[in-house]
Amino acid sequence: MKIVMKQIQVIAVFAENARPAPVKFKFLKEDGTYVVVKINEIITIKEERFAGNRMFVYTCQSEIDGIEKRYELKYEINACKWYLYKI
Repeated sequence: MKIVMKQIQVIAVFAENARPAPVKFKFLKEDGTYVVVKINEIITIKEERFAGNRMFVYTCQSEIDGIEKRYELKYEINACKWYLYKI
């Protein structure tokens, strides 16, 4: 997987007293087109600190451009921002 660390737009479910669960996201590809990705499976969820900021790291799998791919999303808790970290 390649590290990209791009901020993305995410639709997520926020349940009471639980971690947010991403449903789908949109990101800008290198060729300038947007891709909407529906998250098929969340494989793992872990918590880490990056530069002192708490983050949830989601390892997910989806079909992107007809190919099944595994990738990582990060959710920065204090800033409420989502990032496509690795793909």
